[in-house]
Amino acid sequence: MKRLLPIAEILVIVIIAIAPLFAIFPYRINIFLSWEGAYRMYQGQMPYRDFGIPVGYMYWAIPALFFKLFGPQLFTLIKAQVFINLLAGFSFLSILKSLRVQTGIRFISVLLFSISYSFLNYWPWYNHTVIVYELMALAFLMKFISGEQVRRRFFWLVLAGIFIFFSFFTKQDGGALGLLICLALLLYNALIEKRWWPVFVFTGAVLITGLVMILPLTKYNFSYWFNYGQAPHSSRVSAGDLIQEFMAGSQWLKFYLLFIALLLMVVIKSWKTFWQDKQQMIFTLLTLGILAEAAIFQVTSYVPADNNIFFHSFAMAFILSLLAVLLPLDFTKRKVLFICTAGVMLWWSHMYWKYIERFIIKPGGTEQGSYTYNGLTYSNAVNRNTYIISLDTTDVPLSQWRVPKLRSFEKILVPGPTVDGIERLMNMDLVKNRKDLKVLNMSELTPLAAELPYSLEQGPYYPLWFHKGVGMFQKEVDMFADRIRQKHYDLVIFEYVPYTNNFYPFQVRDELTKNYKRVDVFPATRKPSSNAWIEVYVKE
Repeated sequence: MKRLLPIAEILVIVIIAIAPLFAIFPYRINIFLSWEGAYRMYQGQMPYRDFGIPVGYMYWAIPALFFKLFGPQLFTLIKAQVFINLLAGFSFLSILKSLRVQTGIRFISVLLFSISYSFLNYWPWYNHTVIVYELMALAFLMKFISGEQVRRRFFWLVLAGIFIFFSFFTKQDGGALGLLICLALLLYNALIEKRWWPVFVFTGAVLITGLVMILPLTKYNFSYWFNYGQAPHSSRVSAGDLIQEFMAGSQWLKFYLLFIALLLMVVIKSWKTFWQDKQQMIFTLLTLGILAEAAIFQVTSYVPADNNIFFHSFAMAFILSLLAVLLPLDFTKRKVLFICTAGVMLWWSHMYWKYIERFIIKPGGTEQGSYTYNGLTYSNAVNRNTYIISLDTTDVPLSQWRVPKLRSFEKILVPGPTVDGIERLMNMDLVKNRKDLKVLNMSELTPLAAELPYSLEQGPYYPLWFHKGVGMFQKEVDMFADRIRQKHYDLVIFEYVPYTNNFYPFQVRDELTKNYKRVDVFPATRKPSSNAWIEVYVKE
């Protein structure tokens, strides 16, 4: 069994990572951001010079590379994420090997990591990519701390510094927290080994990487990264918010902290001995650092809501390792390994059950019908003696989504009425007969840039996405409003989402309704697709 487990953990990482390649996915909210940033870099545009972004461009580095290799389709983002998930899985595995985690515990932890974290993330997103670069940095740092050969250790240390800056240059909060964890581990290592040069080498690698990547950008609008000088400019870190979220929620984080504290009370016989136990102390610092990062990250980067669940795998690996010291358990034994594996699969069954339930549970016992009240027709469903009344008649059920006949949307499902609207747009005389259109595409249908005959606008203050107060500010809103008043654009595609907080600024739409003619409207690509619309405008 011990011989098979190293192979099994590799298979788990690979199989779960590549599984999305064999599926068809519905268009995901906000994925337009991943596509357009990668597409612009794929075309040779430079962030901060040709477009403004409030995050670092390493988020798009891998997707842009995959666009070069496979073409700028939405499904190419899935392929890029497969690669990112492989990097994440093998980095986590490398960390556990450097910490000399028992083989059976390592397999269980890798399974948990893959099913809880990798399986969930099948689209590139900056709040995930920032953690992957951090995991790579930690993997290199762990190899340095646990290694013996001086020359190779120096190489691992430099790579750790490079990749932790990649993390920071993806998203400031996650990258900064990862940097603090690395520095804490290095400071402890310096105290134990009484050698401080690794701290300076690592810090130097971070700074040099930063200078190499940032200095060429300073002559452009690099300050856009920090939203510098544009209101509202406020800190996203609030002690009150952190305490509120931790005390009002964070059940798993608090449970792990309690469990770890109890186990450490039993394991630690002497604080001095424990401090001198380098492997155990590094494992403890790393786990506590990851838990602290998860507690902060869930507040500073709250989209999606479960983007911090990487902490489960670290906590479980640490807890099982402590239990292995206290209990006569061999996690490589078949019975123990089977129970733990089944437990993980049952614990995280919600991750995969939705994909297989249709093949196991046959629908039944549901009566469909409708009734009329005050002249309006409503549908109802009776299921398990519970009446469900659907009052939303504008939402498009997933069964009515289909794949548009466009290369950039291959294997991506879109609401049927949205597909119809895209086809009407593509068949407009204005689109079919002009090759130099000036288009403002202020919608989630950014892949239309690869289908329509127009070039993306460029400029250091041109926002990559149109969320006022986040990706654009009043100066940019005024710029678009002025261009619309001057009728600069031949065609405008605007997404109207009235329930959002100026995601597509309402001021721009107000100018469109005054100066342009709306010729079409169809549902947006959101799920639920209700109350979100794509509007098509042309000159009067």
